[in-house]
Amino acid sequence: VAFHNKAAVYDLLFKAASETMLTIAADRKHLGARIGITAVLHTWGSAMTHHPHVHMIVPGGGIALGGSRWISSRPAFLLPVRVLGKLFRRLFLTRLVGLRDAGRLVFFGSMAHLTDRRAFLRHLAPVRRKRWVVY
Repeated sequence: VAFHNKAAVYDLLFKAASETMLTIAADRKHLGARIGITAVLHTWGSAMTHHPHVHMIVPGGGIALGGSRWISSRPAFLLPVRVLGKLFRRLFLTRLVGLRDAGRLVFFGSMAHLTDRRAFLRHLAPVRRKRWVVY
């Protein structure tokens, strides 16, 4: 990792992931309910490379927005993956730029040029166009 303050990025992962789930679950087009979440940070991928990501355990439904009843999700389907991916991408990247702008990310080594805001935005441009898959 060529930046300082991993804790800020890990915090961002949790916040963007949970806000994404809570927002889409509450949307009446999807579940229309308040859900619960238990989340765990993993910092390594299966190839034993640094790959920070969050795993979540979420019940198969939630409490109706009015609080009157339980709403079950469809079998084997909680929320639409593409919708989740788009919102998570927007929240994460917008807030990552905010961390950089607030001076909470410090770049060094081969990434030192990302201190410049325009260079940072150019660096993020390719991932803004990619489909982010969340499962």
